[in-house]
Parts: sequence; structure tokens; C-alpha cells
Amino acid sequence: MTGGPPSAGPEPDVEPAPVATAAPEPDGEDPADPPSRGRAPRAARAVVPDPVCAAAVDLAREAAAEEAGAATAVGEHLGVEAEGDRMVLHRFACLSPAYQGWVWTVVTARAPRVRKVTVDDVVLMPGESALLAPPWVPWSQRLRPGDVGVGDLLPTAVDDPRLALRRDDVEEFVDTDVFLEQGLGRSRVLSAFGREQTGARWYAGEPGPDAHVAKVAPASCLTCGFHIRLAGALGRLFGVCANELAPDDARVTSIDHGCGAHSEALVAPSAHPEPVPFDEDPSDLAPTDIELVGVTTNGAAEATQPGHPTVGHGGRPEPYGHA
Repeated sequence: MTGGPPSAGPEPDVEPAPVATAAPEPDGEDPADPPSRGRAPRAARAVVPDPVCAAAVDLAREAAAEEAGAATAVGEHLGVEAEGDRMVLHRFACLSPAYQGWVWTVVTARAPRVRKVTVDDVVLMPGESALLAPPWVPWSQRLRPGDVGVGDLLPTAVDDPRLALRRDDVEEFVDTDVFLEQGLGRSRVLSAFGREQTGARWYAGEPGPDAHVAKVAPASCLTCGFHIRLAGALGRLFGVCANELAPDDARVTSIDHGCGAHSEALVAPSAHPEPVPFDEDPSDLAPTDIELVGVTTNGAAEATQPGHPTVGHGGRPEPYGHA
């Protein structure tokens, strides 16, 4: 017998126990925290004003007075506000009459483990009751009719929606009037939007039917002989007045506009009540103060000889040499 342990026989087929694996955690979550026991998010730490910077009121006031140019322009201390770690805003009332409601804001700060406070910036900022300038408006939106005077130049944007290339809007019309507006030599003409905008503006203004002079007119411009229709699409509704005595002379008017100078408002009697005859044969008129010149058969003028009669004053023949 040997002293060693007896050899074990063949082990039976036993399936190994499964090894438990942790499920993958979602991105951004701590694996130590099970999903069923989530923690509430930590509240952001409120930034409190640094006590050393907050106590530097006199330093901030001196800086504001230096920026304002006079100590009388800086009023009472309105409080402090934490801008960050060891950075505090001091606010002072502005006493300048030109900046009512504005506030002097002084930024103070200090370095870590340093007790000395420094001034970073001094600015004048509007308060809640500050008088502010109106919002800035581009010049192209500030223009009003009549602003362009003699010698002024008004640029037009390359993408102005009121204008279009000559052939852009042809397909939108079914008549041939648009071809009259092609304007040889012009790179752009009114677009469909520009025509609509122009027509609406004219029709709603003085050239339209709602003008006071049009409401009391005896008839519309459509039936007036002085009304000259525009060419193109705008000519369907507008024309130009050609009556020098009318209030709209040389101005655009709609066809349903009108005034008291309508060509058919009052037809005055003719200045020539009787027909004026036109006689092409003036042979029955008595000549006066003319000299008859003989004409030869070859068309040359015949020299006047003594004894040839001439027509004197009153149409009586007189011989040459009559005194």
C-alpha cells in the first residue's frame, strides 16, 4: 500500500454553473448606483458674494467717481451681486441729468488667498427705468416718400423684390401688354410683386377713387378725354391726367378717379357759333398794296415798262411814274 491518496475515478459530466455578468450601464450613469435606486441630481451651488470684495464699497465708489469725472455724479450704493468666485458687482445710482435711471456698475475681484481687492471694470449700464434710445432701424426702412431731395441718390438692392429681370414674369400674364414693359436697354423692370404693391398703394391713396376730389366728381377718369392710359399691366387700372387746369395734371390717376375738370362735365358753347368757311379760291378778294408782275411764256418774270399798269393804294390801276 502506498501512502498516497487513492486516485479518484472519472468525474461525471456536470454542467458548470453560469457566471452572472453585470448588465451594461447606460452612458453617463455610475455603475455603483443600481437603476432602481437613482439619486436626485445635486442642486447647483448658489454663488454668494465674496465677503472681502463685497466690503470694498469705498474702493468701488472711487473708481465710479473717477470714471464719471465727478464724485457728485455717483449716488447711493444700490447693492452687490456675485458675478463669480471672488468677483462682485457693485452698483451705484447715476446722478447725471443726462442719464436718469442709469446705474454705475463696478466689477471688483481678488486672487485666491489674497486679501487685496482690485477693480476690473467700471461701466454705466441702463437700469429698469432708464431712458433708452429707440431700437436702431436700417436706413432703407427709415425712408419715407418725399425724403429723396434734389441731388440725393437712392440705391436699390440687387435683390429688391419689387424688381425682376425682364423676362421673369412673362409667364404670369396671358396678354401681350407685358411685352410693352420689357424695356429694351433696362436690365430690370417691375416684378409681379412690385406691380401689385404699386397698384395697391396708388389705388388706396390720392390717385384712387376714395380721394375727396373723386367722391364729388361728376364722372370718372375712364370717360374723360384728358385721361391717357398707361401701357402695360398697370394700364388696366391707371392713367395720367393731361388737363393743365385739373388738380391732378401730370399725375397718375385710377380709371375710377375723377375731378371737376372732367372733359364732359360741362360743355361750354363754342367760341365760333357759326361754321367758319374755308375757301380755297380767294379770287373774289380785292388785292391791296400788291404789285402785279408779268410772267412770260417761259416762266421768267417780265420787266415792268412805263405804261404798264400797276395796282396802287385802294386797288386802282395807276401808270408808272405817278407821283
